[in-house]
Amino acid sequence: MELTVHGTGYVGLVTGACMADAGNQVMCLDIDADKVRRLNQGEVPIFEPGLEDIVRRNHEAGRLCFSTDIAAGVAHGVFQMIAVGTPQDEDGSADLQHVLAVARSIGGHMNEYRVIVDKSTVPVGTADKVSEAVTEVLSARGVSVEFDVVSNPEFLKEGAAVADFTKPDRIIVGTDNPRAVTLLRGLYEPFSRNHDKLILMDIRSAELTKYAANAMLATKISFMNELANLAERCGADIEQVRAGIGSDPRIGYEFIYPGCGYGGSCFPKDVTALARSASEHGYEAQLIQAVDAVNNRQKQVLFGKLMSHFHGDLAGRTIALWGLAFKPRTDDMREAPSRAFMEAAWDAGACIRAYDSEASAAALRIYGERPDLVLADTAKDALQGADALVIVTEWHEFRSPDFNFIKQSLAEPVIFDGRNLYDPRAMADTGITYYAIGRGESV
Repeated sequence: MELTVHGTGYVGLVTGACMADAGNQVMCLDIDADKVRRLNQGEVPIFEPGLEDIVRRNHEAGRLCFSTDIAAGVAHGVFQMIAVGTPQDEDGSADLQHVLAVARSIGGHMNEYRVIVDKSTVPVGTADKVSEAVTEVLSARGVSVEFDVVSNPEFLKEGAAVADFTKPDRIIVGTDNPRAVTLLRGLYEPFSRNHDKLILMDIRSAELTKYAANAMLATKISFMNELANLAERCGADIEQVRAGIGSDPRIGYEFIYPGCGYGGSCFPKDVTALARSASEHGYEAQLIQAVDAVNNRQKQVLFGKLMSHFHGDLAGRTIALWGLAFKPRTDDMREAPSRAFMEAAWDAGACIRAYDSEASAAALRIYGERPDLVLADTAKDALQGADALVIVTEWHEFRSPDFNFIKQSLAEPVIFDGRNLYDPRAMADTGITYYAIGRGESV
């Protein structure tokens, strides 16, 4: 099949590459000419395991191309997939300007039937707005062309997006048109071979499903962080509590790991947008608002422990920071707990020596060159000259470090662990003061 993907960000690039890898002819569009040039040269601008090989292989095979030519893109594919960003607006709502701009571009160039597929995470009612935008442009052109707008939200985890796309748990399709259903069923058939994974529903339900899924997962994280803070105050160990409740199949072990807060491009933005959407419909979503508030507070917990340990004075101190990305297997620092920590530490007069195997370039783009930030080449290098070690990302290489080296390198042997990677009793045996989340004040 022939399809066009509008946007070469995280969702668009993964979607286009994986669709091409299934044998489809895919054209990915972007307004950034330099980005398109680099993609056509095989340069992938994001770190996502396995993605670069898929992009290069399918580009070389002629199944995947990148362009800025909107007219060619609209002419290319029956499927017009909208996968552009929906950043958070000032009032917390999702900013739809890019989605609607693509819709108008499609309406301005299409001359035959098209299925317009919303892949972007959008509020309930966006499909109606997309349809209206296309209709207005067609009317202004004085032409009548049949089209359908379908909600087909993505459920991709950063760090596992290729597997999530090629072996999905479910494929949500929101439409009331049998023709669009038949076409999409054919498009997704290679990804549903062992059983039918398509879940059909109306458009508004599909739009809400995406927000509901992210908000539910974010709720589990914030709930566990609330319990962790309680456990710390009442003398319980949240990791033992986690094992106790996770064994209940109604709860499960997924997304109940306490820590220093969630980040990324999805959960923070989507939780806020869902709360805003509820408000616009006259409903105060108190639980959803609380999930966001708890997470924002949790991002300050490690800094609070650090300040308490050093008696409120970080001026002139150097802090080793392991991890910058909001989670492992990505270079994404959007809304990352590391950012909240570093900015608070800088305000208190501290310097940061940070190490992340993938996200150093992202940190440099965000903060630029500055005297109070050193981006180390290795985890051990980050420890040199540091007064304490703070861990905010659970990269695999941090799970079993050389504790003797850590103890010898730090001016004071103390670790602030935002991901509960280590056993407090084992840490006590090493002679390192250890602060975790929900496991007591320190050992």
